[in-house]
Amino acid sequence: MSPKLEIAEKPKRPRDLLRATSTPLHPFDQIHGTDTSGLVPAADLVTGHPHDDHVTAYYAVAPSILRALVAQWRETPPPHPLSSYAFLDLGCGKGRALLLASEFNFREVIGVELNPELAATALRNVDLWNHAHASDITAPHIAGIRVIHDDALNVTLPATPTVIFLFHPFEEPVVKPLLRRIETVFARRPGDLDILYVNAEHIATIDRNPGFCQLWHGPIAMTPEDHAADAEAIAQQPEYGSTGDERCAIYRYTGRGSKE
Repeated sequence: MSPKLEIAEKPKRPRDLLRATSTPLHPFDQIHGTDTSGLVPAADLVTGHPHDDHVTAYYAVAPSILRALVAQWRETPPPHPLSSYAFLDLGCGKGRALLLASEFNFREVIGVELNPELAATALRNVDLWNHAHASDITAPHIAGIRVIHDDALNVTLPATPTVIFLFHPFEEPVVKPLLRRIETVFARRPGDLDILYVNAEHIATIDRNPGFCQLWHGPIAMTPEDHAADAEAIAQQPEYGSTGDERCAIYRYTGRGSKE
């Protein structure tokens, strides 16, 4: 009789320990009637796409983190007026970052999401957001928002100056080809693309690429309100805790011929 072969269990990754939650509602959703709260683990985001194995999870960025990171980016400063930039959120999930970004004076705001259910939710949130602003004469002007159901490596990158927003949506096997694609598209436009990276797990990968210059790196603290909401949500994840801040980084594509 042949010896029984035992199949080694794959080591668990941090994302494998996450549990799906739909509550608590973040104050952002309570105020605006949107649906951006909750956590969706990678196991529940399977689409049949080859990149399924490299996605992390859905969890929306804290509003105070995004706003502070944009403020930090504006101090770098960008080489073009804010109004000339497209804000491109790769792995936009339910779209909270898109809604927040629309309040800035960007040329346009674009979200790309591989999962069809999350993309559909993002579209509903955008419709609610647009209707609320259109029906309130006191509401500030917002940039136009588009949601694209597609793979981050397949979508057409804007022909205008662009800021890419990443809230650790995928792992290195997708980050590396994304950087190569940026280099191909922006090869003749160095300085026209920046990256705002929240929960910056793969900064070493970007740092090793000579075409990208790190402009800033450090923690950004949440407001007390956002930290309270984050702590309440993360309390449902036994293996995790809420620190009240996010490790963030800002990069600029400068081309392989120079470093700022």
